Amino acid sequence: MIDLAHLEKYRENNRLEAKRAQGGLPRSSWETYSADPARVSVNILRPSDVWVDESGGNRIVIIHVPRAGRRDRPVYLGTDPFSGAYRRGGEGDYHCSAEEVRAMMRDQADLPRDLTPLEGLDQSALCPDAVTRYRARLLRCRPGHVWGELSDAGLLLRLGVLARARDGALCPTAAGLLLLGEGWAIRSVWPHFSLSYREQLQPGLACCLHSDGTNWNGALFDFYFAAAHRICADPRLPAEPDHPVQLAVREALANALIHADYQDRRGLTIEKRGHRLYITNPGCFPMEPASALAGGVSDARNPGLSELFRLVGVGRRAGSGLPQIQAVWRLQGWEEPSIREELCPGTTCLRLTFAPRPALPPRPAASGSQALLEYLTDQVSASPAQLAGALHLTSGQVCRMLARLAAIGAVEPAGKNTWQLKR
Repeated sequence: MIDLAHLEKYRENNRLEAKRAQGGLPRSSWETYSADPARVSVNILRPSDVWVDESGGNRIVIIHVPRAGRRDRPVYLGTDPFSGAYRRGGEGDYHCSAEEVRAMMRDQADLPRDLTPLEGLDQSALCPDAVTRYRARLLRCRPGHVWGELSDAGLLLRLGVLARARDGALCPTAAGLLLLGEGWAIRSVWPHFSLSYREQLQPGLACCLHSDGTNWNGALFDFYFAAAHRICADPRLPAEPDHPVQLAVREALANALIHADYQDRRGLTIEKRGHRLYITNPGCFPMEPASALAGGVSDARNPGLSELFRLVGVGRRAGSGLPQIQAVWRLQGWEEPSIREELCPGTTCLRLTFAPRPALPPRPAASGSQALLEYLTDQVSASPAQLAGALHLTSGQVCRMLARLAAIGAVEPAGKNTWQLKR
């Protein structure tokens, strides 16, 4: 909770900005956010997001700006999103680049972009060997299914890998090409498409896997299994393929492939350094990272890809992937997984550590409560599990702390199993 009597102790960051308001509401407030539809493209504030408090004889207007949903972004001033869209970064508001604005506009569409037929290509854009491997895995996952009697073209059309063009000819969909396409065909649609896996084996020796390589087709299906095999061969991980840790690692990899923005200039990279794994995909989260970690909400950037992977036993739906990964890591006693979202450029990085979290001395209740309040000030809302991981406390300690803080009116429930500062 922000202590209004001691505002000087806070620093501006991605979540907090203070503006001097002598003589009225500062004009620069509009750059951070305004609820006046004549000035801003959309109003995402609720009445409860604006209130007035007092401190030291001064009246302080407090505005809580929630994260805009993907259908509302970009939020911009005036009539031109390319000149009026701002993002909060560090201690200031910055104009969004044209590339950032275009990325947000791509995410607005309700019709999944990856199900779009690519009418400039035909069936030859798909890799026959990858199609054979996908079909074999599909039928192993679904033995006796009537799809097994279909021809390759009939099966791919039924799955959404192929679609009918306006002239009736078969052509790949965006999801189908990304999953099973030939490298040359993929890059004809997405010139900057890149998948990269790098593992430092020892000083001066590394294992690399790249979509530009000549020994494979370079599409997502084969990359997923090649990268998963390398990661899961780590001796720190349980050897059983169906062990929860192995399943969680594959889930993390599938999430990155499904949520990546392949029209971005940056490729998807996976780097394994010692006991840490970094999975970085182009594109920001379509929702608050805290909401994704809490689970129960699914908003895949590429739902066509998500379904094609799910049919062969890869990936989950209904937003359960990230919470499950966190739960597995807690059971192992490993350092909590972390998600970092970078805005310029827009990327999302998941860090997984295959090692116990450092042992810390127990925090006194008072300092622990203050740390919890500061965390909620920065993150807006969080679940007890997130708080336990961030503060290096047990779930029981966090729950008791939340109960004490709720009793004195400092915190309140923010939704299903999440908490926020009391307003």
